[in-house]
Amino acid sequence: MAHYGFLGLGIMGRAMAANLLKAGHKVTVWNRSVDKCAPLVELGATVGDTPRQITAECEITFAMLADPDAARAVCSGADGVAAGIGGGRGYVDMSTVDDLTAQEIAAAVTAAGGRFLEAPVSGTKKPAEDGTLIILAAGDESLYRDALPAFEIMGKMSPFLGAVGQGARMKLVVNMIMGGMLTAFGEGVALALESGLDGEKLLEVLANGALGNPMFASKGALLLKENYPTSFPLKHMQKDLRLALQLGDRLGQPLVTAATANEIFKRARAAGHADDDIAAVYTAIHEKKCK
Repeated sequence: MAHYGFLGLGIMGRAMAANLLKAGHKVTVWNRSVDKCAPLVELGATVGDTPRQITAECEITFAMLADPDAARAVCSGADGVAAGIGGGRGYVDMSTVDDLTAQEIAAAVTAAGGRFLEAPVSGTKKPAEDGTLIILAAGDESLYRDALPAFEIMGKMSPFLGAVGQGARMKLVVNMIMGGMLTAFGEGVALALESGLDGEKLLEVLANGALGNPMFASKGALLLKENYPTSFPLKHMQKDLRLALQLGDRLGQPLVTAATANEIFKRARAAGHADDDIAAVYTAIHEKKCK
């Protein structure tokens, strides 16, 4: 069995690392808040002192970090990933960042003698727990092949997309579409309820027509109850929308719907829902409930 490193044990990373352990692999973990390592230690993980130590010891180290700033910070510095990588060892950053950040981290890792693969994931808490994520890989193709056994444990699909940056771009496009769909869905639910329609009946009609999809099925009940247990933190979706808009600006591609969705997510975030599930964007849509 392989010896993997895993950096970042939030909602997603904790579940992904757990699946590697349950499959029988040796896993050394690290997290800024050390207490988050405890559930994985119970499953057999060891705890590393620094990202540098883990990348120096493990043939492949995976990371699942919150945003571009966190991804860059973990890579750099005397105790960072780049300081420990070398000898052709691999670093697979599964965080959702922009393409320029992915390319910056790739340059640092390869300059230090390591191999780099970006591999952001499409999926939230339950797919991470179930090992059914979609993994969007790009970068060093030899590292992609070496990481495939782990990808097959953590996900159900892991296409190779080419050069570094393509994985980040694909993930931002996917999440931009998701954010726009969720705001439109929230507006539809709000209008239905204000019109006196039965919310459950609306969900039933949607589920059986062309608009039926897993996101509406899972989030619809949360909207009707106005209860938002976190599967995908709202602050991370707003970050992804912001990064998608920045990409659009660089390419000269108008993104009017995405820009509107971003403003709605910003409003929900400002109202105190940053750490709630993305379904909490409904609070910024159903304004009569917010006043």
